[in-house]
Amino acid sequence: MNKYLDNFYDWWKNIDKFLLFLILGLFLLGLFFSLVSTSLIASDKLDTKSYYFFLKHSAYISLAIGILIIFSFLNQKILSKLSLILFLVAFLSLLLVPFLGIEVKGSKRWIDLLFLPRFQPVEIVKPFFIVSLSLMLNIQNRRLYFKYFLSTLFTLPILMLLIYQPDIGQTILISMVWLALIFISGMNIFIFFIFFFIVGSIVSYLVIFIPRFEYIKIRLLAFLDSTSKNNYQAEKASDAIINGGFFGKGIGEGTLNSRVPEAHTDYIVSVISEEFGAIIVIAIIFLYLIFSYRVIRKINLVNEDLSKLILSGCISLILLQTFIHIGVNIRILPTTGMTLPFLSYGGSSIVGTAILSGLILNLTKRKLD
Repeated sequence: MNKYLDNFYDWWKNIDKFLLFLILGLFLLGLFFSLVSTSLIASDKLDTKSYYFFLKHSAYISLAIGILIIFSFLNQKILSKLSLILFLVAFLSLLLVPFLGIEVKGSKRWIDLLFLPRFQPVEIVKPFFIVSLSLMLNIQNRRLYFKYFLSTLFTLPILMLLIYQPDIGQTILISMVWLALIFISGMNIFIFFIFFFIVGSIVSYLVIFIPRFEYIKIRLLAFLDSTSKNNYQAEKASDAIINGGFFGKGIGEGTLNSRVPEAHTDYIVSVISEEFGAIIVIAIIFLYLIFSYRVIRKINLVNEDLSKLILSGCISLILLQTFIHIGVNIRILPTTGMTLPFLSYGGSSIVGTAILSGLILNLTKRKLD
């Protein structure tokens, strides 16, 4: 018993408490917005006092806190080995999506698990992809670009599976994280831009010429043409932000959740803005910036190249996903179906964010001499 208490004491003594409480605060904010927005709307529509969505969100948050503590507690060597094993498991589940996946609106992105209904494998793949890719880019080899070639072979199967679903938003996100990591690892900037151009050209070709991605083309054209009838969700989200003004319409007074089915996941920023006002959204963005600044500052203090790469990958993914989500909500980007880390409702997204948070807390711990 004393051994476990000593281990917990060491963990508590060395963990970055500011980051820990900031992460917990963001998760709890998401739970609060789930209670006052999603659950109230569902209760009114179903004519019941049940808080099903809130209770489900609470269960996911409880699971997330347990996961982030476990991942922040592990020895770093064990963490690397475990991440490789879990990446393989997550990748196999992604491989099963085309065969066992649930089709929603023409896309197969989810599979049903007993303990996690409508589980989206890519959300679990992302954090372990970052660790596995970082291990690959940390290989010391005389052939300078061998590791970049290897990283390309490693990333392509994931992108192909996402393209097949199709999920162009996650495809772009993982491509950008991959490009960010190979750039940070020391790739020549000229070669990097060649990689960037190739990836951009492939994505453009898929969207323009492959019929399976017709829906992406429609979304892009709808984004560029404000009079298009294919812009319903984006328009309602934009209207919600405008109607909310600076101080919002009040708790439970928003209508976006009842008008757009994915509002509590893909348009959570618009939901918050409508009910609580733009001032709260600005405060939330400020919290993300503080979180990012704290992690980036920690990266500068870390000596191991592997830890630097993993931390850079984790914070890049969170920042890119946050930017894409907010960009869609304020209509500076076309609709992508991207959740907001920490705040959006959804088990897969919450678990994936918890793993990323656990990795960040682990690698930012104070090292014992």
